[in-house]
Amino acid sequence: MTSPAIHVIAKQGDITTEEVDVIVNAANPGLLGGGGVDGAIHAAGGPAILAECRQRKRELPGGQLPRGQAVATTAGRLLARWVVHTAGPVWSPDDDRTEVLTSCYRESLRVAGDLGARSIAFPAISAGVYGWPMDDAARIAVSSVRAAPPGPVREVRFVLFGPEALQVFQRAMG
Repeated sequence: MTSPAIHVIAKQGDITTEEVDVIVNAANPGLLGGGGVDGAIHAAGGPAILAECRQRKRELPGGQLPRGQAVATTAGRLLARWVVHTAGPVWSPDDDRTEVLTSCYRESLRVAGDLGARSIAFPAISAGVYGWPMDDAARIAVSSVRAAPPGPVREVRFVLFGPEALQVFQRAMG
């Protein structure tokens, strides 16, 4: 018996207001907040997220989340149940880091599945301050989610900040 396909959508919006089981945070490896999506999630979710991030940081080798890996915390005041933090790669024109970005999506889905989540919202990981070109980031995001092994997650939302990013993701989805 095959499991049902994951329903994938792209929408413009504020990821912090999504009513899903898991919101994915494009975190920095230090896990203590930052700018962009990371800062918005910490601000909207409140101090409970930061407190759990500090705990996760103590559990990680060297206190850093390896790029491409993911860990979960509470969602604090967010509508979601959990936040899955993943550290995306910084884009480089000289070093192909596609596998690391792919791993961010794969590992986030795995962690969400381990939690029993059925719905998840992703930002465009690494496509902000980490400089990954949006077209390529969207292609990798969509293909990574579609290639994920079956699990409890049934709905994936790509929640994009602006209309340009939304259009790029819609093209990548075909």
